[in-house]
Amino acid sequence: MNISELKKKFKKQLSGLYPSEEIQSFFSILSEKYLKLSRIEIALNPEKIISEEAFEKFQRAVLRLKNHEPIQYIIGETEFFGLPFKVNKHTLIPRPETEELVEYIISEQKPITHNSQLITILDIGTGSGCIAIALAKNLPNSKISAIDISGEALNIARQNAALNGVEVAFFHTDILKAQSLPKLYDLIVSNPPYVRELEKKQMQQNVLNHEPESALYVSDEDPLLFYRAISQLAKKHLKPNGKLFFEINEYLAVELTKHLKVEGFQNIEVKKDIFGKDRMIKCNL
Repeated sequence: MNISELKKKFKKQLSGLYPSEEIQSFFSILSEKYLKLSRIEIALNPEKIISEEAFEKFQRAVLRLKNHEPIQYIIGETEFFGLPFKVNKHTLIPRPETEELVEYIISEQKPITHNSQLITILDIGTGSGCIAIALAKNLPNSKISAIDISGEALNIARQNAALNGVEVAFFHTDILKAQSLPKLYDLIVSNPPYVRELEKKQMQQNVLNHEPESALYVSDEDPLLFYRAISQLAKKHLKPNGKLFFEINEYLAVELTKHLKVEGFQNIEVKKDIFGKDRMIKCNL
């Protein structure tokens, strides 16, 4: 079978399940992974014969795509902030809005770290390690730690730190049960679970059926559960003038702002993402 025939078969198998543009994107991603060919090379070599092994890999991928499994889990990797990351069913797939959070932190902290002042950072609920590792890569003179409740996620995060050539100290911790944090920090950041149960109906099947629920959802009755636990620990473990950054649910910005004021945080700033949604909060003690 040549590439042209493979592409035709691939599109036919997924037609009706996904938009044609998305099917094309899937084919390009899988071709890069399984055939080591770029989109341009695919277009220039339609008659190139593929191996039986490669064809079988595509067929297995089709079955998983028919089950609405995310393409990132199928190939086992994704990109975040221009860096490669391994991902699997134990890790949330990093989102573009989280890249905006990282950019927000870097823009705030880079002038400090470039002055050779060492800053300590803690990422709570690190998952794949994307926030901690992107910060470590882009903030010189920073010492970064990260915690997560999932041992499986931490295993992937450690691999990602090695993959990207950075040092991050990872700890296995349940933030809802933690009475303290390892030390004092200049900056604490978290992208905790914040999707309420009532919002599940808005989620796509690939998220609902495959991404880890513990990294996504909170109850309708207590949607600030994680923010409350983290902010209370941050009060005790942020250095003077230390900063706290959150990624947030767009519908909970007002409620969370009120909570942070009650906890004694100051200079609370809500920042919108590129779609105009309240997506980040910064504050300090």
